[in-house]
Amino acid sequence: MMTIKHLLGTVAVASAALLVSACSEQKAPESLAQAPQQEVKSLSFPDIYNDYLNRDVRDDIFYFVMPDRFYNANPNNDNGSTVHEISQGGYVIDSKWGFHGGDMQGIEEKLDYLKGLGVSAIWMTPILRNDAVQWGGYAHHGYWIVDFTEIDPHFGSNDDLKNLIEAAHDKGIKIFFDIITNHTADIIRYEECHKPDGSFRDEETCPYKTLEQLANGDKYTPFLPAGTENVKVPKWLNDPKYYNNQGDSFWQGESAINGDFVGLDDLNTRHPDVIAGMIDIYKNIITEFKPDGFRVDTVKHVDMIFWSQFSPAIMNHAKEMGIPNFHIFGEVYSADPIELSSYTTEGKMPSVLDFGFQQAAADVFYRDNSPVSIAQLFENDDYYNDHDSQADLLMNFLGNHDMGRAGFFIEDGMGDISEQEKLQRSILSHAFMYLSRGIPVIYYGDEQGFTGDGGDVGARENMFSSQVEEYNDNNLLGTNATTADNNFDPIHPIYQALQEFAQLRMDHVALRRGVNINRYFDERRKAFAIARVDTQEQIEHLVAFNADTEQQKLTLNASSAGYKWLAGNNEFRLDKGKIEITLPPLSYTLLKAETPVQQIALLEFDFGGVEEQAGRVRLDYLVPQAKDLAMPLFNFTTEFKNAEGQFEVVAQDNTAPYSAIITQSVFEEYNPTEVRVTMADWQGNKKSQTFSLADQTVQTNQ
Repeated sequence: MMTIKHLLGTVAVASAALLVSACSEQKAPESLAQAPQQEVKSLSFPDIYNDYLNRDVRDDIFYFVMPDRFYNANPNNDNGSTVHEISQGGYVIDSKWGFHGGDMQGIEEKLDYLKGLGVSAIWMTPILRNDAVQWGGYAHHGYWIVDFTEIDPHFGSNDDLKNLIEAAHDKGIKIFFDIITNHTADIIRYEECHKPDGSFRDEETCPYKTLEQLANGDKYTPFLPAGTENVKVPKWLNDPKYYNNQGDSFWQGESAINGDFVGLDDLNTRHPDVIAGMIDIYKNIITEFKPDGFRVDTVKHVDMIFWSQFSPAIMNHAKEMGIPNFHIFGEVYSADPIELSSYTTEGKMPSVLDFGFQQAAADVFYRDNSPVSIAQLFENDDYYNDHDSQADLLMNFLGNHDMGRAGFFIEDGMGDISEQEKLQRSILSHAFMYLSRGIPVIYYGDEQGFTGDGGDVGARENMFSSQVEEYNDNNLLGTNATTADNNFDPIHPIYQALQEFAQLRMDHVALRRGVNINRYFDERRKAFAIARVDTQEQIEHLVAFNADTEQQKLTLNASSAGYKWLAGNNEFRLDKGKIEITLPPLSYTLLKAETPVQQIALLEFDFGGVEEQAGRVRLDYLVPQAKDLAMPLFNFTTEFKNAEGQFEVVAQDNTAPYSAIITQSVFEEYNPTEVRVTMADWQGNKKSQTFSLADQTVQTNQ
């Protein structure tokens, strides 16, 4: 039998006997509960984790929670509003669609559980007051807002939310709101497909009408059914003129922006009054509640002009309110870095959820594919590195409330592998999420081995005792518990693994903010390595992963004459400037160099040409000698002249091969005839050159 040693470093996982290789013939124990009980672990928090207000968001570990499904501390609010009929009801405890009773007080009661996990920021699904029941469904998710000034009574009161935020801040934990600007609840009806009472005439849909149809007079006639004329708050949201009123989106072309999102009233986010109104709504939210940031829903379904005004206005207001590190990240449901990065460049958002990271991680750890997709993921980071955003602000995740859980992807993608291997793959993929560039986001319940039944409501189980049969028959990883149990177990093997990964991030700044460098990738092998190097410390943290069920050995150029083991498997050796790492099946190794990376004098560089591709302009810089270095540590800054003739930064790149990737709109705005490029090393030395673009032939690569 081949056992996996040190998979979790100093934190044991239930029992070493559970972490056997997938190629072993040994069967899983009949009861995982038979494994020796582990003690509850405690974390050591550096001082920055007490200072929520001034802490850089890159230092945070996020926990994404659906309040309704987390913990029910106050049964008195289970049925919602006692004042607003539209926000009443929907408490159906045995249906996966219904409200289940979780609330703000429930999250507050479990703050120590989350702090113990290493969580320093909580992101909640939308919590503003909803239309509780629509089309036979229930707004347990919070995405059907009618009142943008009041918390949904199913989750508590405005004071309950303020109490949660105060209690979290006292523990050094930030609170992030999930916000919506694309739509409101489904209140508006169309005479052409609805009866006066609001019900459908025939088919239960209103087909999308194009802009061309509207221009030719083929329009819907919007109306508000009797009794719904003033249900939305603020009042201006009740006027149909602020909505597109073009019928249901079919998710392609113009309908993705202008269509009703599954029937929800789609705001015209090009309208100046809508832009100003939404900015005011969320300024007021910041003023009243003092959250630490926003996650923005359905970003790709909103006009880009909206984001270019909204994001800066909100960030500036937060600073005026004394929140210096307010952070915004958007949900752009796409794994394409070109599409994702358009919202951090043109849309001026600091960050987005990295769906590309999720796809690459799932391909490698859950679908047994080559890690070259991970190499490409990190090479594409150049798309995000403009003057005011950067790739290490991206939000990394493995699953969510829409697409499904990491545990489900393992079950779905790996067939009949053993329970031990499922557990190992979950832990290993989380190690990758914590130790790579970007900010880790835990989806609630994953730390307890939840697997779910797929996307949407299939991935929204209760942490407290569930009465939903479709949830309770699921297999959970690493435990004999089910969702019928109370799942707040601090000795669950995944919980304890995430504790270790959190401690590693807290103890080593390079793992939070360090440059991410591809060290070893080979399409023929499932093992790979990356380095994290902090620009101040300049010491390599070498992380190697083996996603194979066979032992692997990697041989790399060493950046130091010595390394020390930090976590994972500890078998490695140095010889003649090379480091050889032995990786058992489904394991990782984290090593730290004993000396800084050797710095060399600035190298000569040259301009490599201009290429246009998919709405971007790419400028390449050639550094021939860089290929001979184990890790070239340079930063390239690209500047164009503004209207006043002054050079302004438009892009940066700190990993080879060096380039600047600039949106077409920014390129056209500057219309540059020359570019100033500055190469800098990590010692502060700089070398600048100015290149003419006038005599460059722009290559077009479709």
